Amino acid sequence: MTPDRPRTSISAWRPPVPGIAEVFHAHFTDHAYPAHTHDTWDLMILDAGSVDFALGRHRHGATGNASVLLLPPGVPHDGRTVTESGFRKRNLYLDDSVLPQHLADRAADTPVLNDQLLRGRIDQLHSALVHPGDGFEAESRLSFIRERLHLHLAALQPRTPGREANRLAVQLRELLDARTQAGLSLHEAAATLHAHPTHLIRCFKQTYGLPPHAYLTGKRIEHARRLLLDGHCPAEVATTVGLHDQSHLNRHFTRHVGTTPARYQRTRTGSYPTTS
Repeated sequence: MTPDRPRTSISAWRPPVPGIAEVFHAHFTDHAYPAHTHDTWDLMILDAGSVDFALGRHRHGATGNASVLLLPPGVPHDGRTVTESGFRKRNLYLDDSVLPQHLADRAADTPVLNDQLLRGRIDQLHSALVHPGDGFEAESRLSFIRERLHLHLAALQPRTPGREANRLAVQLRELLDARTQAGLSLHEAAATLHAHPTHLIRCFKQTYGLPPHAYLTGKRIEHARRLLLDGHCPAEVATTVGLHDQSHLNRHFTRHVGTTPARYQRTRTGSYPTTS
């Protein structure tokens, strides 16, 4: 096995999110990919540097953090650095439940997409994927990425919420309220309510002013506050309210309340000031 070259850094994992076969983050300074193919779609964003690659019979390039690269399954491609500083990239390998194989030919014609909205959504998805326990948020963000990619490849316009928006939103809220601890997947909610995932999210946000994953997290934090003031330890509270672990609780609790669960809990004895 050939050892990693100097200054190369790589991390890869398989998240529990349907449709994502692998997440791959890397910094390459002098690596060159040989020509190869994937069984999956390769959705890539650059965080720094430039990359030059061939896809099929044509060469392409991308620089900086403005573009999205979409390489279809089954089409040979390579890749190489352009400058001495190399490039930093984040890849999502997506199966055909996200994009069907029949769109591969269209993707091969224009693999570089100049779409800031899509790029921002992919960045947000990567941020969710690095935190265990944020699967509902990741699934929701992937659904909007899928919709945006279909807009590029198949010219499918998203549906605008209509008169059914409030009804679907109320039904989804009832599902979330009943499953606050156990949670549920976006796919399960969409199947239960017979609605497309992105349409369901839009209906919920139009009715309640925030996406369903944010609503669910807020419910869990409210429950956590009550348990902490009752004297339960943060590690126990995290699993009780449906969060992955204490680190997951700390991150969301601090964002919502402005202090950590442990500091918040100490306020009940008066031994810690209420301002952080």
